[in-house]
Amino acid sequence: MFFFTTADPATLLFTGIVVDEILERATPQFLENEFLQDDVNKFSWLARSATPVGSLIQATQRELEQSPRYQEILAPLALGDELRAALITGGACWGFLCLHREQSSPHFTPAEVAFIGRLTSHMAEGLRTALLLGSTARPQAPDEPGLLLLADDLSVVAITPTAERWLAEIGETDQSRKLALPHAIYAVVARLQALERSTDASAALMPRVRLRSASGHWLVLHASRLSGPGTPGQIAVIFEVARPAEIASLIVQAYDLSRREGEIMQSVLRGLSTGEMAATFQISSNTVQDHLKAIFEKVGVHSRRELVGHLFAQQYQPRLIAGRDVDANGWFN
Repeated sequence: MFFFTTADPATLLFTGIVVDEILERATPQFLENEFLQDDVNKFSWLARSATPVGSLIQATQRELEQSPRYQEILAPLALGDELRAALITGGACWGFLCLHREQSSPHFTPAEVAFIGRLTSHMAEGLRTALLLGSTARPQAPDEPGLLLLADDLSVVAITPTAERWLAEIGETDQSRKLALPHAIYAVVARLQALERSTDASAALMPRVRLRSASGHWLVLHASRLSGPGTPGQIAVIFEVARPAEIASLIVQAYDLSRREGEIMQSVLRGLSTGEMAATFQISSNTVQDHLKAIFEKVGVHSRRELVGHLFAQQYQPRLIAGRDVDANGWFN
């Protein structure tokens, strides 16, 4: 049995899941374990570990019962050992893989763990590359945000038409049994619940995740808890089309740009000249040109104009065609 998900490299939140039906029924429990419980081999821990792959039998030193995930989820499903891996390339995590064996089956061997470990970077590279293969012909995206209102038990209280449209586009369409909401919604809400229990300063932040819709649009999902009379425990999930600045870092990672190449690319988008970039980064103009050449090759363009146009075509052009006005901040009214 298996669980596979893509992830936002910045937040490590799940963006699209493929999972066996038996495991899918336990998805809310898995998410609670990932975000709200102490346990071994958490996905977020593996993503930051020097060894981003491991089995449950190794992590518990052959005492599976030491894992709350095993006791509360795996054992009741007659599952035994578990092998988890973070899919990392270029220092960024693009997804996670989890394999399960039945209780009657042998545990994962060190050789099998090592074999999966050798595959992870290749799988991550495939996920990274897939983000760049979207069609340039996209239907017009709504300009207004979408709002999904959830009760504390995550049942739907209310939903706007825009949110309905985006829900349909981020749902897992290839599964025989679907959850009431897409997994990305459950993940961002679980992160909110984890932050609410935290005493860390980050608890004040609104959890967010970037993901791509079926039509190729980049979205940002936010989750926050409402307060006040008449809204006991309700959670608001907001859907917005991502602004260029919100996906710039993701594009940098998707094209496998170096840190300096990413800085140069964002300077190009801001309209800086070669001389201004050289002064900003304290490098020569020739070095700037070398970085630009490397960027053009990776992105598949031949000039600064094409580079800017690549992002422009994704985010700005459809709205200008629709007659939207650009405000003083460079976005649309």
